[in-house]
Amino acid sequence: MRRLFPSPLHPSDLEDREWGLDELADLYAYPDAAPEAAGDARPWLRANMVSSLDGAAHHEGRSQPLSSAADMRIFGTLRGLADAVVVGAETVRQEGYRPARAREAFAARRAALGQGPAPVMAVVSAGLDLDFSLPLFTSPLVPTLVLTGADAPADRVAAARAAGAEVVVAGEGRGVEAARVPGVLAERGLTRLLTEGGPRLLGQFASARVLDEMCLSLAPVVATGTAPRIMAGPPLAVPERFALDTVLEDGGFLFTRYRRI
Repeated sequence: MRRLFPSPLHPSDLEDREWGLDELADLYAYPDAAPEAAGDARPWLRANMVSSLDGAAHHEGRSQPLSSAADMRIFGTLRGLADAVVVGAETVRQEGYRPARAREAFAARRAALGQGPAPVMAVVSAGLDLDFSLPLFTSPLVPTLVLTGADAPADRVAAARAAGAEVVVAGEGRGVEAARVPGVLAERGLTRLLTEGGPRLLGQFASARVLDEMCLSLAPVVATGTAPRIMAGPPLAVPERFALDTVLEDGGFLFTRYRRI
């Protein structure tokens, strides 16, 4: 892996070598908490997605065919730094999500920041059409959150709670309001937020203008097909600008990081 941008501080940064998890964690550390007027830390919402050269967000429903060993190391690092991982229900179903695990490599760093041993999984779902018998809900290290609307189906809310999940209201009616999600999680002390999509949820965050950072892995493959882009939804009236922060390269993959201007 090589760092291409910003300009390497040392010639060794240009060498093709395996970066340690501590190096990656330092590079991808969340910005220092910015206190709000009320005294609470402002949430920071980061997205992590992979895309093929032709813009596919997945291949036949899964992102794994577009990934690589280096991509998975960065994926693991981003999870290791997060308070909560926010993901849409369809992605949970397609990717077979499991509970986040505690990793020794991040234990000291998380303890120093007052974080639990593993990030909280937060699933966004309006209809709660989820299999609540899965380990994601029944046996996580910390209870999984299910974010839904105030009028979500009562029987599905009961099923979620019976499985051990915590149901959190983040919208009126049946739907979830993307703009409310970061604040609702911050009220629980979860301010370092990571979303892994899918495209519809990520598009909702972008449309609500609450996405602070985009970590995009560009895979050197062409997928064709009908897979969506990494974001799906109505166009913004004015495209939102992001500034390039970091570019790493490994085996033809480009690992980019952008921050909202």
